[in-house]
Amino acid sequence: MSEATIRDVARYAKVSIASVSRALNGLDNVRAETRERVIAAAAELGYVPHAGARSLSLARAHAIGVVLPDLHGEFFSEFVRGMDRAASGRSYAMLLSNMHDDGDQAAMALRAMRGRVDGLIVMAPHLSEGALRRALPSRLPALIIHGPRTIDDVPTVRLDNAAAAEAMVTHLVQSGRRRIVHIAGAEGNIDAGERAAAFRAAIERHLPGAVPIVLHGDFSEESGEAAARAIANGSIACDAVFAANDMMAIGCLQGLRAAGIAVPDQVAVAGFDDIPLARYLGITTMRVQIADMGAHAMNRLIDILEGKGPDTRAELHQAELVVRSTSAGN
Repeated sequence: MSEATIRDVARYAKVSIASVSRALNGLDNVRAETRERVIAAAAELGYVPHAGARSLSLARAHAIGVVLPDLHGEFFSEFVRGMDRAASGRSYAMLLSNMHDDGDQAAMALRAMRGRVDGLIVMAPHLSEGALRRALPSRLPALIIHGPRTIDDVPTVRLDNAAAAEAMVTHLVQSGRRRIVHIAGAEGNIDAGERAAAFRAAIERHLPGAVPIVLHGDFSEESGEAAARAIANGSIACDAVFAANDMMAIGCLQGLRAAGIAVPDQVAVAGFDDIPLARYLGITTMRVQIADMGAHAMNRLIDILEGKGPDTRAELHQAELVVRSTSAGN
């Protein structure tokens, strides 16, 4: 037996196809008696609305575009997991893409979403305000994650990097550490810049006269390993390392251990994000509820799309200090 069509429902309920569409899509311009008759007819015939046709009739794709600067690593997989969970729970599909550091490539990635999605979630810690505004398609609702703080007319979600760096430096100093090295994230990345600046300020407050030591990194495990080599060969003297993300902390931890340097007895190691691997390795870190933040961002954008009010708030999320074996004692 073939599947019932919208024409079959209209014929069975003795109404027009347009009335069936309006009734099943929950529109207001349908009499209650007609809606009940249509719903009963659809149930009797086992009619299931076609998702594509429904989207066309409402001029909606029921899809959210998500554009990230990278699609690799545990941070991004956790973030995508949270967004996908929220989107699926509200009957939206998720289209995923990535963009690189170049503003033109970012604009290309965002333009490719036009006509395919109802709104955009964009993580853009590496783009300037001008580049991001030029890249965003006009008239397509968007939510920005970790974007420039100067943008105040688009809903945003950010981390309080200053408070997080202060909490970590306070912990390390209270643990007896006096020469703390910070492995910074990629140059030009907003989060990396904020964490490095906050680290310098915290060192000046807690260790007056000490010179803040900041090493160049790029958020990769390899840059953490490079820092460990510099410590092992005597180029840098330190008793603690605070990396701007967990992957660099993991690279540094492995490198120090390979060089015979005891962690945490000789050098403490700490990271940022609390990815699953950091928990497994017992790394002290600043916990970001990554999946929950992704789910929150998705729900917030869908609320906007579904008419639950205008929203241009800049939300500042807090990270939580989690002390584990890589910084315990001295």
